[in-house]
Amino acid sequence: MRTIVECVPNFSEGRDPQNIDAIIAALLAGPDVYLLDREMDVDHNRCVVTLVGTRENIGEAALRGIGKAAELIDLTKHQGAHPRLGATDVVPFVPISGVTLEDCVRIAEWVAEEAWRRYRIPTYLYEAAARRDERRNLENIRRGQFEGVREEIRTNPDRAPDFGDAVLHATAGATVVGARKFLIAYNINLKTSDVAVAREIAKKIRASSGGFPCVKAMGVELKARSLAQVSMNLTDFETTPVGTVFDAVAREAATQGVSIESSEIVGLIPRRALEDAAVHYLKVENYRPELIVENRLEQVLAEQRTAKRLRELAEGFVAAVASPVPTPGGGSVAALAGSLAAALGEMVCGVTLKRKSFEPHFAKLEEARAQLARVRDRLLTNIDRDSQSYEDFMAVVKLPKATETEQANRAAFLEKASKHAAAVPLETAELAAEVERLLKPLRAITIPQAASDLSVAQMMAEAARCGSLENVRVNLSSIQDQDWIMQVTEKLQSLERD
Repeated sequence: MRTIVECVPNFSEGRDPQNIDAIIAALLAGPDVYLLDREMDVDHNRCVVTLVGTRENIGEAALRGIGKAAELIDLTKHQGAHPRLGATDVVPFVPISGVTLEDCVRIAEWVAEEAWRRYRIPTYLYEAAARRDERRNLENIRRGQFEGVREEIRTNPDRAPDFGDAVLHATAGATVVGARKFLIAYNINLKTSDVAVAREIAKKIRASSGGFPCVKAMGVELKARSLAQVSMNLTDFETTPVGTVFDAVAREAATQGVSIESSEIVGLIPRRALEDAAVHYLKVENYRPELIVENRLEQVLAEQRTAKRLRELAEGFVAAVASPVPTPGGGSVAALAGSLAAALGEMVCGVTLKRKSFEPHFAKLEEARAQLARVRDRLLTNIDRDSQSYEDFMAVVKLPKATETEQANRAAFLEKASKHAAAVPLETAELAAEVERLLKPLRAITIPQAASDLSVAQMMAEAARCGSLENVRVNLSSIQDQDWIMQVTEKLQSLERD
């Protein structure tokens, strides 16, 4: 998969495995979506599912899960230790590979709107997708839970959802959708059944009460185990590591004469987080990830696989271009050139971001890198779209034309196919021009050693733009719509001036 997005929907069901099986089956019913993990908790009466999928398919998968949960979960009959607002309580999207946090925000917005349109479930946006500052924190949206919000939403405009009417779904409540960085759900169980102890510890360590940054915590009772639990979300484990949190909870518990029974991870955790915890307790002075043999081995093998795959991909595409068939042709090559230009720009930004001396420019570099990644992905898509538009055009050319009706139909389809064959390289030219615009200011804020890379990127982007314009022109001769030709010609002239 060229793009990987993690989705971690939380469902208000932790006691009926058949319901969860049905929800997961719905989540996985489409293409390019894979299950990584499922965690059910009887006391919390909650299930956390971890999925990964492509940017194009992960949102639709989440919607299938929301719909199925609405069928199977009735919040009016739901009880559990964990706060909840909806049958599908929260749906975060997390960028993993080939996507940005901004991409995940757009996915979250679409899912939130569609959940209301399809299922009449009102939705709220949180974290990076929040449209109001006070809604960045999930606990602010969920305050009062299903029963409290159900009453307050009718009279308090501040509790109105981002999408939908100010009335909760009768049984499915509301769903909170957002985009965020990787989150670790981490719980510490105390050797006591006194939940007041857990709540006091949670209050001292959570960020909202002046504790550790990027830590959310609450105290809950695990009735089935006669234990109290400090239930936490660590929203940035690099800022506040797992080991730091464990030490703090142990220290606060000891002051109240309580020890730790155990701790647990809900869902998945990055290897780096556990490595950092081990290093913390072992007090390793010279630690770096490469000291772990599995990490180093994976790095070496990944480098070899990447090099081999890149060579195979390059050889395959070049061979396809060299073959005696029309596609892939100049339009596809131009799109590839533009994507390579954007990729070079991303590389230069990434290398510079590792230099502390360029820290004043980090915000601009991060923004430029994200925009270049977005344009690169669209240009890569146009490699195939350009070939497909030509093949569609040739299929229309072969339509029968024996009768007047067939001739009229063929002419109409030919006009449409010709416009599409011109529109794709026109979009490629516009994207290439955007790459040129994004590359231009980088020279002044990136490392001097990468100046030649930026020069190559600029030339590749220019070649992509100019080559695409030629592919637009060659298709204009087949088009009869003079107004459309005039509009495209104006764009061509503008892009030529660029």
